[in-house]
Amino acid sequence: MQVIFHVDELEKWPLAAGYVENMLAYCEESGETAQIEVLANGVAVRALAPGQGDGALLQRIAALAEKGVVFAACRNALRAQRLEPKALAQFAVTVPAGVVELAQKQQAGYAYIRP
Repeated sequence: MQVIFHVDELEKWPLAAGYVENMLAYCEESGETAQIEVLANGVAVRALAPGQGDGALLQRIAALAEKGVVFAACRNALRAQRLEPKALAQFAVTVPAGVVELAQKQQAGYAYIRP
């Protein structure tokens, strides 16, 4: 199973994290493998930067990253939020443009989910 979650609002992060946790639990129970990416753009990139948002949420996201979930931040959104890529948590990666990342993943067969 290949899934990309799209988060562009800070308020949607807890819901997105819950969806990812549920998907991982399902895959573990069923023996199915999953490739999961969570793409943040807009103001939501702030959740991936220590000191910029909810510390407990960042710990929850970090735990998901340890399970193999990819967390990507749009470089354009980082620029708009006046954040440098080096300000992100170590597990986060940057992509040049969130919209391009979403399109590429969908072309590659990823299901798109927006909480």
